[in-house]
Amino acid sequence: MLAAAMWIWVQAIAVPHQQAESAERGTPRGNLSDLYPRWLGARELLLHGRDPYGADITGEIQAGYYGRLLDQGRPNDPKDQQAFAYPVYVVFLLAPAIQLPFAVAHKIFFWLFVILTALSVLLWWQTLGWRLSLTGKLIWVLLALSSFPAIQGLKLQQLTVLVAALIAGAMFAITRRHFVLAGILLAVATIKPQLVLLVMVWLCVWALGNWRHRQPLLWTFAVAMLALVAAGEVVLPGWITEFRRAMADYYRYTGGGNSVLDVVLSPIWGRIVSALLVGLLIVFAWSTRGEDEKTAAFQWALSATLATTLLIIPMFAPYNQLLLIPGVMMALRSLRRLWEENRRSRFFVTITGVAIGWPFFAAVVLVVALLFLPGTSVQKAWGLPFYPSFAIPITIYALLLNSRATLCVPLSASSDPLVLRQSVASE
Repeated sequence: MLAAAMWIWVQAIAVPHQQAESAERGTPRGNLSDLYPRWLGARELLLHGRDPYGADITGEIQAGYYGRLLDQGRPNDPKDQQAFAYPVYVVFLLAPAIQLPFAVAHKIFFWLFVILTALSVLLWWQTLGWRLSLTGKLIWVLLALSSFPAIQGLKLQQLTVLVAALIAGAMFAITRRHFVLAGILLAVATIKPQLVLLVMVWLCVWALGNWRHRQPLLWTFAVAMLALVAAGEVVLPGWITEFRRAMADYYRYTGGGNSVLDVVLSPIWGRIVSALLVGLLIVFAWSTRGEDEKTAAFQWALSATLATTLLIIPMFAPYNQLLLIPGVMMALRSLRRLWEENRRSRFFVTITGVAIGWPFFAAVVLVVALLFLPGTSVQKAWGLPFYPSFAIPITIYALLLNSRATLCVPLSASSDPLVLRQSVASE
């Protein structure tokens, strides 16, 4: 019911509201696919040798993404120019699709990202060593695919979905000590460098804890990065300078550069707190550098690193919250212990549960209202499920930080009511 309500809310309430608002304000709407700028840039570079960072390509992107060129003289036109603002080596990932019509590529990537999202949930289970019943697994996959971050990422074909799956795959590979594979996956994930930077900082510190056995992870990552950068230079010499300029332009025309903390606290205090959180993360990374990759302390450090990333990156978008899945899993796996720990722990569990559950229940309310009220009336409250969007990364981080001591202690199978029992004890 919750999963269906979220999808119905998006399709029958949120999207119609946005369409009506765009028509009223004269805001252009084209394919609105975040895949399109990258796909078009890859096609033009690989097939025709054109610079994807060029102004001419940006104009063609706008014609497809928005349906027409943006006009600065129109106050209701979007500020986001939708320029090609990715590392150029992203074109190698999109190369198999560049000769397909975009409508076909659009559908293929939608279902590919559905599969990758479901697979990433499975990989996070394995990484955390959480054994679940088949019913538990189906519920996790269903709710993950129906969370608003996933729905937004799937409908936009946002490459964050791919990056989240790559990070999940890399962490799973690390727990199996396939460090070469992990290094390669993390290098590919740098198509979104802001999502991988803190992960690599943490892993660099962790590798020092057992350099003899863990160094292949860093060497492989370095070699793979050099290969990607060099391949980018082959297809587009000087691309790094153009990429940096494209990112600077992006922050300028979108007014971006603000993290969740910048919005909640103010830009100045947000940056101060972000620096403190990074410093705190490095301290935690150093203190856990000797932990084995299958320990609860390693899993906590992973979850805390991803949660910190969501707080400090200079951009807020719900689809990035897919990286919070392991943190939610750790908390839910130890829910009984967290609830029984103390009053403060119960407080953080409660506010985190409300923040995560609110969008689902708000969607149910709106969908039920749709059965009795005109769609235009229900659409006035279309944003109800969005209310805790800023709170979710903050509450998950706060829960992880507050309960570090508890979550870093191994959880026995007998104390976890959600663990799949491997044997049946006779009473």
